[in-house]
Amino acid sequence: MSPSDHAALSFPFPDLPGPGEAVEVAEGVLWIAIPLPMALKWVNVVALDDGDGWTLVDTGTYTQDTVKVWEQILAGPLRGKPVTRIISTHHHPDHVGMLGWFMTNHGVEHWSSRTTYLLTRMLVLDEEPLPTQAAITYWKRAGMPAEKLAKRMSERPFNFADIVHPVPVGHTRIQQGDVIRAGGRDWDVHMGNGHAPEHVTLWSRDDNLVIAGDQVLPTISPNVGVQPAEPEADPLADWLEACERLQTLAREDHFVIGGHKLPFTGLPRRMNDLIVNHHTALDRLKKHIAEPRVAVDCFSPLFKREIVDAIYGLAMVEAYAHLQHLHRIGQASRTLREDGAYMWQTL
Repeated sequence: MSPSDHAALSFPFPDLPGPGEAVEVAEGVLWIAIPLPMALKWVNVVALDDGDGWTLVDTGTYTQDTVKVWEQILAGPLRGKPVTRIISTHHHPDHVGMLGWFMTNHGVEHWSSRTTYLLTRMLVLDEEPLPTQAAITYWKRAGMPAEKLAKRMSERPFNFADIVHPVPVGHTRIQQGDVIRAGGRDWDVHMGNGHAPEHVTLWSRDDNLVIAGDQVLPTISPNVGVQPAEPEADPLADWLEACERLQTLAREDHFVIGGHKLPFTGLPRRMNDLIVNHHTALDRLKKHIAEPRVAVDCFSPLFKREIVDAIYGLAMVEAYAHLQHLHRIGQASRTLREDGAYMWQTL
């Protein structure tokens, strides 16, 4: 079947669950939308009914407002039954923010990939009053304008601990190929990558459900960025590899709950589009850097819209990732300018 023959995306549940509410999307499977204090308005949480308790997949950020929402959910849709386990798809704060609160106050078990566990523990303990030298060097490498650079250097950066509850020691490791019993179903574990390392996705053996986290989203592409902690990484290569591998599992009847936006069907079409869209973005980028450019001058061919301050950092790390991928596969050169910025040019 050619990509054009795949069914278009469809959204069987067009109405978002309200704060403190849930929608049953399948027997024993609740979809919960936790509000977020960021550009993405909510994160999707899945509650799986294990009979005597609940397994949650992801949790939202840790804020007093989120605590109140969860208290409503525990007493309402979860019917007072205990949450006994949390599965974290990946380590980003909108997914693990309330994890420590549940572990501390409700004694839940934490299941995740080892990388997710270690990064969550490390980042929540790593509070920085000012940007690190590694971050400053990275911003210079990206070509951040002097005025914006000076402002960032003088400000307290975002800290993971700002919206993530302290996380106690301990987890059960999830690996590629595991099978997890939850919600009356057996779920095959398939790892994603690129957006976050060792990103857990869950594929039901017993029906058509897929819990995809941020690895597969319906109307936006997950942010794939190079970070100051690993400036020579090629996360775009990791992400494309994962997409191509997961694409082989996609069926027309799959009902997918991603980490954001509405649950959807049309997974084969979406997997193809995610892959093709990044390759066409790389083609546009190669034309754009026929003349040497720094990373922050490469927003227009990648995003085709204005980048406002609220998402400037996300755009910067993603532009850097695409340029670095071209460099790693031998399609672009990288030259260090006297001011510390990399100039990228098509070979």
